[in-house]
This record gives sequence, C-alpha cells and structure tokens, in this order.
Amino acid sequence: MNRYQQRLEIIYDWMTEERISLVFFEDAEGRRDTAIRWLTGHPCDALLFLSVDRKSLLVPWDVNLAKVFSMAEAIVPYNEFKREPLKAVKFAADFFKLPSGSKIEIPPVTSYPGFLNFIEEFPLFDIICRKTCAASFIKELRIIKDEEEIAIIRKAADITNIIIHLLEKNVRSGKIKTEADAVMLIEYEARKRGCEGASFDILAAGPERSFCIHAFPSYTGASFGGQGLSILDFGIRYCGYCTDVTLTFVRDASRQQKKMANLVDEAFEDALDMLVNGNNISDASMAVDRLFAKTKKQMAHGLGHGIGLDVHEYPYIKSNSAEQWALSPGMVFTLEPGLYDPIHGGCRLENDILMTEDGYEVLTEASIIWL
Repeated sequence: MNRYQQRLEIIYDWMTEERISLVFFEDAEGRRDTAIRWLTGHPCDALLFLSVDRKSLLVPWDVNLAKVFSMAEAIVPYNEFKREPLKAVKFAADFFKLPSGSKIEIPPVTSYPGFLNFIEEFPLFDIICRKTCAASFIKELRIIKDEEEIAIIRKAADITNIIIHLLEKNVRSGKIKTEADAVMLIEYEARKRGCEGASFDILAAGPERSFCIHAFPSYTGASFGGQGLSILDFGIRYCGYCTDVTLTFVRDASRQQKKMANLVDEAFEDALDMLVNGNNISDASMAVDRLFAKTKKQMAHGLGHGIGLDVHEYPYIKSNSAEQWALSPGMVFTLEPGLYDPIHGGCRLENDILMTEDGYEVLTEASIIWL
C-alpha cells in the first residue's frame, strides 16, 4: 500500500465514524487546498471526491497532468462539467450511487450564498459545511511528517542551504547590489536544482525598508546589503514541500542595530533550548517574549509555524495560542524571532526545525550575517 492509499484509508475510517457518505475537496484559484496533493499526488487545480465506500474520484482541470501525478482511482476532466462545482458534485453523487439522505460534506471555506446553492441544488441530501471537518482533520494529520516527507524536506533544506551560502558570497563580493538581484539569484538557483520555484513571494528589504515585518512591495530595485540592516525572507518548493528561512545582513551597524541583532540571535538560541519532546510548543515563544521584555522590546508576530506542502501549516507557535501542541517526532516548523524599529530597521532570523526521537534538528543554515 503506497503512502497515498494509507492516507486515504485514514480518511475513509474517519468518514465511517462521522457517518459521512461523500467528502468534497476543492483546489482552485482563490481557494487553494493542498490536501488534494497530500491525498493523491495531483499538484493543483482539481476537485477530489471521496466516498465512504473507499473510492476516490479526481476531477482535474488538466487531465494529462493528473494521469502522470495522481493516484486517484477514477479521473474525469473538469471541463466536462464546464468547471462548475455543483455539476461536478451532482456527477459524483450519481457516480458513487449515493442513496437519498446521504451526508455530503463540502469545503469549510464555502461562502454562505454558496452553501445555500448546494442546499437548493441537492434537496435529497444532507449538505454539511462546518469548521470541524475532513479538511481540519487532515490539517492535524499533516502535523507529523512521515519518513518519505521528511526525506523530501531534507532535500529541500539542502538546496536552501546552497542558496543561503551563494547569497552570502554574492552580497560580500558586491555582485548582489539590489533587492531584485537577491531575488533573481534565489529564483534561478532554485529552478536550476529542480525546484518548483519559491514557496512564497520572496521578501527582500534593504536598510531603508527593513523596518517592516513584511516589506511592501516584497522587493524593489533599492540597494541591499548596505549600511544598516537588510532582511531577506525566502523559501523554495521541492516536490511540493516548502522551506522558509530569513537572513539578516548587518553592515557598519549602529550601537542600537548591533543590540537588536545580538538580541534576536540570543532569542533564537533560547527558543531552541525549549524544544524538548513532550513540551508545549508555545513554551519556546514564551521564552522569547521573556527575553525581549527584559529590554522593553516586543515581537510583533508569532515565533513560527509548521511547514510542509503549505508554507504555513499547523502548528502555529505563539504565546497566546488557544491550541496546545506537544512537541513530537516528525514535526517540522520554523523559529523566527524578530525585532523591528522605524528608525533603526529590522532584524529577523528564521530556520526550519525537525523534531526527532532524540530532540530537535536545525535543517537550514540561515544566520545573522555580519558584513
């Protein structure tokens, strides 16, 4: 049994317990859901229907792509339904021969008017749209990566590390002069090494723009790596899996800028000290908050987040989180302490962490780079 079938079997068992006859997933522009890739291997742009009878139906926009990548049992082109979800759901209900009164769960992101359309279109079925659903169940399953996922993430981290060292080399030599230069190097080197591209819109902010958590626009032709603090936040996507790192370049820093950089570096180490299997993951965030509070500073964002097929996944690492996550082997997440000042600029350090049976492993090699 391959990994996709193993995952599907877990969802089928969940459907049986929940007495749901059909679950509908949608991955489309504006409504992205990588659960379809996690369950079937199909990269993007498709609907997926799972029947409690343990059968799957993929409805892709690109059927040729689906035949190469997908492990779904049945494939029907979306164009046959004029790319209208209601028509595809009607086909799926007939395809799986659902009896009257069956529960059909639709994506939790469905709008209220959309939900009403389903109710009107399928009066003989019980249409369910809820927060606690198959989609949320899958998000929790994806917190713990399996061996194959971890192997892919390690490869993605290896490529990321190569790019990190190239960035440092080229900033030091003066080949990277602008924010755009840094971004173009990342994009080229990632694609050259078999990546699907960047895992998100790369953020490059020179000294004049690093005061923002996320610079806007994400990068420009402004100078990069000059006097002060420059932030570079990027990640690559390899075989679907993401990395996410942040470097800060420090050149001829003021006393206040040096203090910020050293404090962020210390915060990262304090967070690592809290990564013990069984500990609550928010303990790391609280340790960073305590350190910053000693100098009357405060971090304006969470300490980190899970990564995988999405660049932001469960668990989210923040001090005031209502969700309690115990650190466990197989978790992969970021740690990214940062401080930002409208006058002095910003400093952030972010690396990707894997929890193992023996503790934690820092997969990436981002750092605060003193020029």
